[in-house]
Amino acid sequence: MNVIDKDTAARSALEAELRARIRGKAKPVGSLGRIEDLALQVGMVSGTLRPDLGGAKILVFAGDHGLTAEGVTAYPSVVTREIAKMVLAGTAGINVFARASGIDVVLVDAGMLEPLPAHDHLIERRIAAGTKNSNLEPAMTPDECSQALEAGRAIDAELQGVGIVGYGEIGIGNTSAAALVAHALTGIDLALLVGPGAGAPALGLDHKRKTLQSVLSRANIREDDPRQRAREALRQFGGFEIAMIAGAMTAAAAARRIIVVDGFISTVAALAAIALHPETRTCCVFAHCSAEPGHKAILEYLGAKPLLALDMRLGEGTGAALAIPLVRAAELMLRDMADLPGEHPA
Repeated sequence: MNVIDKDTAARSALEAELRARIRGKAKPVGSLGRIEDLALQVGMVSGTLRPDLGGAKILVFAGDHGLTAEGVTAYPSVVTREIAKMVLAGTAGINVFARASGIDVVLVDAGMLEPLPAHDHLIERRIAAGTKNSNLEPAMTPDECSQALEAGRAIDAELQGVGIVGYGEIGIGNTSAAALVAHALTGIDLALLVGPGAGAPALGLDHKRKTLQSVLSRANIREDDPRQRAREALRQFGGFEIAMIAGAMTAAAAARRIIVVDGFISTVAALAAIALHPETRTCCVFAHCSAEPGHKAILEYLGAKPLLALDMRLGEGTGAALAIPLVRAAELMLRDMADLPGEHPA
């Protein structure tokens, strides 16, 4: 038996043990519904019948986008920095939601137009002062894209004692960037992926769709290899925050952390991460289905069933903050809930 066969056999044995353990808990079989599925995933990712995931943290990545010059969003780019300042002040939506569950929030400057003063909850990883206008040229150089991916991986390496990581983002214009990356990686009709984002632009959604179609025509991505295509899609269309999240997710999967994916932007980053390193998918818990129209299509493409559906579309990691307690409940059910002696009825 070779190494791969041994690993497959070990995982199959673990899965069988986990299913038996979940079935034997003091409850009717299947009565905890999807929490039981989540417990199975937690056990498989952690590789044990008695998981101890340690701490939970939400990383919020911020970056600006040159494509906003084309009028694809209702808000100016300066809003990115204003929301980032609120995150550091503890007053943004993500802070309020995370505080409800006792989760720490850290802001990562991946490439805003202007830097922020040093802060205990700020990680400075600026690649540049925003991406370039992707309607005129690639959003990033190859080196910038590589730097963003590697910076994300390096940030994950600093998460000592953290077993649950949620990913959020801030970036005016990033629903446009995400729609373009998603189309390049899935082939889903661009019209289905384009939504209002932070708000419909003054020139309307039709203008946004036409602009993004123009960007696609300029780039003409041809790579067939999934890894190369993901890198090229991120380089041509992505934001520094999207690429950095993708890099962080691949490292989190390698470290066997539970990856809690937030909304539309974070799910597109997960798409890229899975294309780069397919094993990332097994660690992903999809927090919610947002009201951004393309999100449902991407979740269906991934075969993902989100935990929540609350018609949210704020981003920042707010959906992840609400879902992390469910991950924790699944962990504790598997580890601490009493067993019921004897056989359960079928």
